[in-house]
Amino acid sequence: MLRLTDIQLPLDHPDDALERAIGKRLGADAAKMRGFTVFRRGYDARKKSAITLVYTVDVDIADEDAVLARHAGQHVNRSPDTSYKFVAHAADGEHRRPIVIGTGPCGVMCALLLAQMGFRPIVLERGKAVRERTKDTWGLWRGRTLTPESNVQFGEGGAGTFSDGKLWSQVKDPKHYGRKVLLEFVKAEAPEEILYVSKPHIGTFRLVKMMESMRASIISLGGEFRFGTKVTDVLLQGGRMQGVRLESGEELASDHVVLAIGHSARDTFAMLHERGIFVEAKPFSIGFRIEHPQSLIDRARFGPSAGNDLLGAADYKLVHHAGNGRSVYSFCMCPGGTVVAATSEPGRVVTNGMSQYSRDERNANAGIVVGISPEDYPGGPLAGIEFQQAFESRAFELGGGNYDAPGQLVGDFLAGVASTTLGSVEPSYKPGVRMGDLATALPDYAITAIREALPAFDRQIRGFAMYDAVLTGVETRTSSPIRIRRHDDSLQSINTPGLYPAGEGAGYAGGIMSAAIDGIRVAEAVALSMSAAR
Repeated sequence: MLRLTDIQLPLDHPDDALERAIGKRLGADAAKMRGFTVFRRGYDARKKSAITLVYTVDVDIADEDAVLARHAGQHVNRSPDTSYKFVAHAADGEHRRPIVIGTGPCGVMCALLLAQMGFRPIVLERGKAVRERTKDTWGLWRGRTLTPESNVQFGEGGAGTFSDGKLWSQVKDPKHYGRKVLLEFVKAEAPEEILYVSKPHIGTFRLVKMMESMRASIISLGGEFRFGTKVTDVLLQGGRMQGVRLESGEELASDHVVLAIGHSARDTFAMLHERGIFVEAKPFSIGFRIEHPQSLIDRARFGPSAGNDLLGAADYKLVHHAGNGRSVYSFCMCPGGTVVAATSEPGRVVTNGMSQYSRDERNANAGIVVGISPEDYPGGPLAGIEFQQAFESRAFELGGGNYDAPGQLVGDFLAGVASTTLGSVEPSYKPGVRMGDLATALPDYAITAIREALPAFDRQIRGFAMYDAVLTGVETRTSSPIRIRRHDDSLQSINTPGLYPAGEGAGYAGGIMSAAIDGIRVAEAVALSMSAAR
């Protein structure tokens, strides 16, 4: 196969235009083409009056070497081999079983790979199966009833279930693990377009079905799932992992334990620290959610092409370096989505963003967050958790103590005056938003930096600092506040052999795709270790 890149066509090109463009690129060699597939389709919106689609295609062609030689330097190269190759397989009669703690994208992908290699993982999840979890989550959004072990943070699918479902990442992926992830997702009933669109996403409702399908695959291969099963202790002998103790008192033996618990398992972080497993504080970010009419973002990004079906709802990515030394940036932008209640602890308010596959809600939302480091919250490895909790509790207080979120109009926030009424933008956060003054919802340095950043963002997206846009607080769980250090080669804890810290909660991923890729890497490390120990 040959890969042709940078094929640019008008947004409204006819159906046969791509094949004709391939033929033009290959010239006389086009007669040797047996077929082609689209590997990637993106767009170039720098010139809003003439947005173009940009294709990368893989071409099946005769006399490949000669054709490649004739077209060298013309965006024609050999297609890389993106097929996945298993690194090991369990021996016949293998009785040892690895344990995977957590069923977010990292844990599920890790368990799936282990199951495909024959290692029959035991998968433990403190929350509920995804459909039961969804009912509990709606209980908070509609009825102000929080279920601490079943919510946006805990349960099958992890925090990514209630998100935009973005499936792209900027992590280096030389072994094409991301392709393996996408193919498994399609096998689990994700839309096939995620294999070729430049910014694939799924959305919450489709993620629910995917999780159920992937679970069924793991079980069919000998894996086991236990929901409502909280790990409360680790079993160590001579500093090595020997298994886990559950809240019920039951003990499960295993010398290969994958820790894929997400960024909000604060009690588990504390337990690991108490047991002497190396944990360190790491940077993360805090801020607010901002909401605009999606139509405003579409016009700003796509001009007269706003609303085109191929372009969909527009997104954005913004960064500003403030005068006080802080970086402010947009985080987890959700086109055509909603702001959601994402707390997992009573008496606290946390916001996040979510979109469905259709991305057809009236508002766009994103986190506008400020980077912070352990120097901002001195006090030990777990000090970042206490820092998060303090501002989540403050948000609960400002929201009225009933899980409403505190909010403020952007115009009032910039002017330093409390908001008393809404303008043209209706906030989407449920249970509700209590308008007021957000000046005390974050540290002073964060407020100062965001006030400087919003007008700067307005110069990039006209209308971004519109008076009636709504800020909702607080966004504190952008990433894990801790890192559980591991060796670069074996991926085991630096001081606890047999423990494999993985994914976002351990500090090694940030988003669905990077977490799933890390799950593959850890699964391979576990499989190689188990095979070597035969």
